[in-house]
Amino acid sequence: MDTLAEGLWGLADYHEQKGEFAKAIKCLEAICQSPVSFLPIIEVKTRLRIATLLLRHSHNVNYAKSHLERSQLLLKSIPSCFELKCRAYSLLSQCYHLVGAIPSQKLILNKGLELTKSLGDGFAAKLWYCNFSSQLSTALIIEGDYQNSLATLEQGYSCAAELCYPELQMFFATSKLHVHLMQWDDVDMVERALAKCDEVWNSFESNKTQQCLGLLFYNELLHIFYRFRICDYKNVAQHIDKLDAAMKADLQQTEHVRKLTSELNALNHSLSEPAMKQRDCSLLIEKRAHLQQQLRTITTSNLIPQGYTDSAGVDYERRLSADKLELAPYPIDGEWLPKNAVYALVDLMVVIFGRPKGQFKECAKRIQSGIQIIQVELLRLGITDGVREVDLQHSAIWMAGVYLMLLMQFLENKVAVDLTRADFVEAQEALVQMRNWYIRFPTILQACESIIEMLRGQYAHSVGCFNEAAFHFVEAAKMTESKSIQAMCQVYAAVSYICNGDAESSSQALDLIGPVYRVMDSFIGAREKTSVLFGYGLLLMKQHNLQEARIRLATGLQITHSNLGNLQLVSQYLTILGSLALALHDTAQAREILRSALTLAKKLNDIPTQIWVLSVLSALYQELGERGNELENSEYHRKKIDDLHRRLADAYASIHHIELISKDKIEVHQLLNSDTKRAMASSSMKVDLDIPESIGLASSMPVTSSSRLVDLDSGRRGKRKI
Repeated sequence: MDTLAEGLWGLADYHEQKGEFAKAIKCLEAICQSPVSFLPIIEVKTRLRIATLLLRHSHNVNYAKSHLERSQLLLKSIPSCFELKCRAYSLLSQCYHLVGAIPSQKLILNKGLELTKSLGDGFAAKLWYCNFSSQLSTALIIEGDYQNSLATLEQGYSCAAELCYPELQMFFATSKLHVHLMQWDDVDMVERALAKCDEVWNSFESNKTQQCLGLLFYNELLHIFYRFRICDYKNVAQHIDKLDAAMKADLQQTEHVRKLTSELNALNHSLSEPAMKQRDCSLLIEKRAHLQQQLRTITTSNLIPQGYTDSAGVDYERRLSADKLELAPYPIDGEWLPKNAVYALVDLMVVIFGRPKGQFKECAKRIQSGIQIIQVELLRLGITDGVREVDLQHSAIWMAGVYLMLLMQFLENKVAVDLTRADFVEAQEALVQMRNWYIRFPTILQACESIIEMLRGQYAHSVGCFNEAAFHFVEAAKMTESKSIQAMCQVYAAVSYICNGDAESSSQALDLIGPVYRVMDSFIGAREKTSVLFGYGLLLMKQHNLQEARIRLATGLQITHSNLGNLQLVSQYLTILGSLALALHDTAQAREILRSALTLAKKLNDIPTQIWVLSVLSALYQELGERGNELENSEYHRKKIDDLHRRLADAYASIHHIELISKDKIEVHQLLNSDTKRAMASSSMKVDLDIPESIGLASSMPVTSSSRLVDLDSGRRGKRKI
């Protein structure tokens, strides 16, 4: 019977390598369903392999769970088999995780931990201890138990240190940093976690950091999230460059592997020809061996545990992990996100870093690249045009959430770019896409509700509908618990009210911006403070308190330039300060400031800001009596106004215009079941993006009716999770 089982295992292996997973499972099921009994250990190994295939290549989690529960019953009668028992616990934990049975998952993981402790200080026992600790920390995060999650990860780190295993230490160090970034209740603790990651990473040998690609991506992305959170844009560039270079190198290697594999398949086909001459056959066999060696060298995991006795398990897992960005060695399932999700995330980081600097060509390229990656992955998950949240398989919810949240962030950035460039129709289309995705997946995308409402306000403000804009900003503030978003929305609404120009609106603006101004120093980073100073300075100008306005705006400009590097916001700060200088009859300074503002606005193709600057320059030339400059400036001013009016006319004529600015909430039917909630909570552990944004916000100058748009660097969510 052992020979029969080995034959069926081999046949299953053959089908699996060809990607015929259903056939592989049928071969294995033949052992379990055989009328003749096999040895319990053979049945256990078979059921574990069936469960592994089901979990990796299907949505049939309950079927996998039944095989694993049967395996557990069989293993109770076998006194040894430590490795098989641990694998059963680990796979069953994954099943409970996917179906949302977190208490059952914690129970099975604690049993696994007890088993590893009972075996003493063996190498394999410690590796499995690390596995169960990693999974338990994730389960605790889903329940919101950050402190016990961190304590569990610390125990895993200590175990890895006892093993003298730097890669495993780095895995736990980065996991702890991730949890600290999610919790963010103590800046010092976050910084200590960051320093620990740097310490462990720098202890690696020089070639090791490039070999541990998954850890490189994870570590660099967490560093970027931290830098964005504290608005340290100047120190983000080095991390983004490193990530981008690593991604491009990995893509090249992937293409090289594809070509080698294709060549190897062609060789195998040639060798199967019956008419092949012996001499030619020998040459091809030699060449095949060379290709196989090349592939082994490239695809062999660099996280193979040294000294681990279960070589068969390691080899099998290594083959399954060939296309993963592994974070930790077997038996830990150490992938953070699928490779394509990480690639999309790198594109998103490039967009978020480059957009405030006006690098729109590169941003457009990366937005397109990221969306294409996501669309392919959504199709693989079965998410086609008619699919809604209720149609998703339980096991697909978490990964669907990852890709859908990434998609929404790409679309959000597209809206921001389009509004900056006054491409209102393009902005409408991207915003409508966001709304439609939210309507189809309201629970998974619940965090996007306030962002969509904020963007509706941004759009309404950009096209001069200030009352509607203020309404949407106020509504967006009500839809979130984030103090940061609430503050930004209040500032936005205040600026919209200021643009109305009447006394009642100014009073409403003061009511909104005053409370935020008083607590602006309590926010992390600089984005809330720069936005508040901008709006408050604008309000002081409206109240003709010019000197006080100048002080506030100059402070805001300095912070914006030093910390954020947002060219649009800088250009609009300069425009207001130039107007102030003119009002205070400092014409020399006004000319210098306004020319700088116009240069930046032209670089961004920011037509509304250009119009605003040109209107102030006309007033400057008129006061100085520079008739020639005034006429030339006025002609250019008229061209820009005509261009803007054409764009606004196209926006008003669009079928989406009224529905976007209307004071109606988006109606959705929430799917409030426990499985979807659990999947959302689970995803928050794995992807926590707190990425500040700069989204166009308009304002009119108090001294002119033709200039409309002012951009604020809005930091977006206080805590944004995928």
